[in-house]
Amino acid sequence: MKGEVKKVVLAYSGGLDTSIILKWLKNEFGCEVIAFTADVGQAEELDHLEEKAISTGASKVYIEDLREEFVRDYVFPAIKANAVYEGTYLMGTSIARPLIAKRQVEIAQLEGADAVAHGSTGKGNDQVRFELTYYALNPYIRVISPWREWQFKSREELIAYARENGIPIPVSKEKPYSTDRNLLHISFEGGILEDPWSAPPEDMFLLSVSPEKAPDRPTVVEIDFEDGVPVRVDGKSLSPANLLARLNELGGKNGVGRVDMVENRYVGMKARGVYETPGGTILHVAHRAIESITMDREVMHFKDSLMPKISELIYYGYWFSPEMEVIKNAVDEMQKDVTGTVRLKLYKGNCTVIGRKSEKSLYHGAFATFEKDVVYNQKDAEGFIKLNALRLRIRRMMRG
Repeated sequence: MKGEVKKVVLAYSGGLDTSIILKWLKNEFGCEVIAFTADVGQAEELDHLEEKAISTGASKVYIEDLREEFVRDYVFPAIKANAVYEGTYLMGTSIARPLIAKRQVEIAQLEGADAVAHGSTGKGNDQVRFELTYYALNPYIRVISPWREWQFKSREELIAYARENGIPIPVSKEKPYSTDRNLLHISFEGGILEDPWSAPPEDMFLLSVSPEKAPDRPTVVEIDFEDGVPVRVDGKSLSPANLLARLNELGGKNGVGRVDMVENRYVGMKARGVYETPGGTILHVAHRAIESITMDREVMHFKDSLMPKISELIYYGYWFSPEMEVIKNAVDEMQKDVTGTVRLKLYKGNCTVIGRKSEKSLYHGAFATFEKDVVYNQKDAEGFIKLNALRLRIRRMMRG
């Protein structure tokens, strides 16, 4: 099978693992390797990637700015769906994988490649997310997963291989945990974080200050939504990527969006993850607030029943599945008229709604008031209650 592979497109981050994978693919398969890096908001992590990939043996390098597509077509649909895995995780890493894998498959087709490869380990979720997308978009694609195939058993063996093959190894002190960064979040896993009783070190965090060190005065921000999509911050229209970046800045300086959780991986084990999602946290809270005044009760409750399912589908890697298509279409329909403005207060790690308004609001003070109104006769509540109590009364009667 190795001899049949002539050209591979590798999802390349420039870190130790994918640098070794690039060289390993060339050595083991004797094939051409094209490195592909998707810019989804890694910031300085993208510096010098092209020259590093070429020096490691890549025949060609794609570094593509996908930030706008990422936020517009992946992050915002997740926000519209209120997708939160296990009630806590705002989908930061999992929502980026289908976009990266989609573009990787497209480049493979463009380049006439025989296969695609990724650097995900055989114990994590990302291998599933990448490969489900590959197969959904190209049923005949050859997938190479080095972590499931090669002989290396430890990081020391990887470093030795890198030295033997002239692969540059960072001289800076290695962080005792792994990270993944994009515009929605940054994650920290493994290493010193594997003990769920051990608190994460403060110097680990990159996007946010600690709540204790946040300003003593709150920041007030207003977000405008149109059909469930955030379009303006403090009255200023921004592109999807710039809007999320602005909220990351505001949330980060106020200590908003830190999460420490133990989650259930799709492959079966529990894993501890620490996340920073400042802008995503603000958007989630704001979106729920604008829904509260613009959505019909039963539509809202039905949509809420879908939240665990769509979160699970994203987390597990089924973005390009028929069930996801159905749910996304349903969410889009339910988001019509979810339009208006939400005002929030950011203060020392808290994100609190302090106002919401909409021309399409279903909330009217004249109806909800305890004072006299014209749409509600309090006597009607007696029959309403008795009809709803009927089954309860019968149940008690039958028991004697």
